[in-house]
Amino acid sequence: MSKIDTQGMGAPMTPEQLKEWKAKGNVAQPHKPALVTPRRCHTPQIAKELKILINEVLDEREYKRRMAGPYDDVKPLPPSYFDTKHFQYRVGEEEPPYEDWRQPDFQVGLDPEYKPEYYQ
Repeated sequence: MSKIDTQGMGAPMTPEQLKEWKAKGNVAQPHKPALVTPRRCHTPQIAKELKILINEVLDEREYKRRMAGPYDDVKPLPPSYFDTKHFQYRVGEEEPPYEDWRQPDFQVGLDPEYKPEYYQ
């Protein structure tokens, strides 16, 4: 043999050899498409911190609106996740828990006496 087929990784075949090879049940295997995992610019830890930062900014904006508005029961905001002095801890201890800034029990503009079905 004077050459090797590097694409098929086999020696050249005559048409008779190819017919005999296919008769044995040898056919080219169809390949499945490759599985591609997308790459991200940020690590999962940075993405988590970015989400916390964005939510804190939005919650702080809502807090400022409440403080400027006619609300009587505005709860003060807890320390920011990025206030590293508040979250200091010694080796061997757990990091202090982060308290979310959302105020889920607070409903904007809804009076307890408001009954939407009455107005329909």
